[in-house]
Amino acid sequence: MATITLDLPPEVFSALRRTPDEFVRELRIVGAIYWYSRGEISQEKAAQIAGMNRVVFLDELARRKIDVFVVDPTDLQRESDRG
Repeated sequence: MATITLDLPPEVFSALRRTPDEFVRELRIVGAIYWYSRGEISQEKAAQIAGMNRVVFLDELARRKIDVFVVDPTDLQRESDRG
């Protein structure tokens, strides 16, 4: 596993009311959600980035009221035209 080091001022953690460990966990989750919602990565890869299994990741999406399924409007139109 690769390790990434970020230098952040301590005020960041107090402003967000999170410990450094909580901040890292949240950063992994929001990054995974961002890339997944843009269709750049799969649910499985997003779950891996977030540090959880796929079911827990889907639960996290639901908890944050984020669509579980990413739909490309162009693909949807193309499928609709075929039907």
